[in-house]
Amino acid sequence: MARNPPSDTPRRNLYGRVRGRALRASQKCYLDDLVQVGLTGVNRDENPARRKLDLKATFGDRPVWLEVGFGGGEHLVHQAVRNPGVGLVAAEPYINGVAMLLGKIRSTGVRNIRIHPGDARDLMDVLPDQSVTKAFLLYPDPWPKRKHHRRRFVTPEYLAPLFSILVPGAQFRISTDIPDYVRQAMEEVPKAGFVWQAARPDDWRKPWEDWLPTRYEQKAVREGRTPTYLTFRKPDA
Repeated sequence: MARNPPSDTPRRNLYGRVRGRALRASQKCYLDDLVQVGLTGVNRDENPARRKLDLKATFGDRPVWLEVGFGGGEHLVHQAVRNPGVGLVAAEPYINGVAMLLGKIRSTGVRNIRIHPGDARDLMDVLPDQSVTKAFLLYPDPWPKRKHHRRRFVTPEYLAPLFSILVPGAQFRISTDIPDYVRQAMEEVPKAGFVWQAARPDDWRKPWEDWLPTRYEQKAVREGRTPTYLTFRKPDA
């Protein structure tokens, strides 16, 4: 398992807690699988020179997709099963979610996922420029207090490196049930260079054809909140 950054590393502010309920014995066993599917060279103590990851050594010539904050991993595994010719990298600091994903990987047998159990910005720092063909930001932490809005992913600190690692023409998907998150995304994501791909209301009201509702979406619907699906694109070179 990847180690924590050294104490003199500036703290990222994208996420809050990293642990929830105590892991079950089976979930603790799943964490052993990080030896096989965990990304190395992401944390600064592993990679003090901040060398870029060699994605070809991991995935060959397959296109690479990125999921930021995969929650329990249901969407990530769904995409991995549906797209065996794609390599998926993902970041999630919440160890309970990491354990849930590892359990799903073990049960499905998918082999095209690699995990960073930490902050997405640290992962983006070592992904090569123009190496990712699709990115997902699904039900991110809304940070509802105004003073915490700077911690949202849809800020220049995160959008600028995301733009750099995406290939021209790459798609960036966002789903959220928080209207103010939609507002901030619509303000900030185009500023970062992305183009919104909506032509009609159904383009943000209805999910993508390959969508799998996450547990966060199911909870939002049960509680009466309406999901929004935003699709952006990095312009061609």
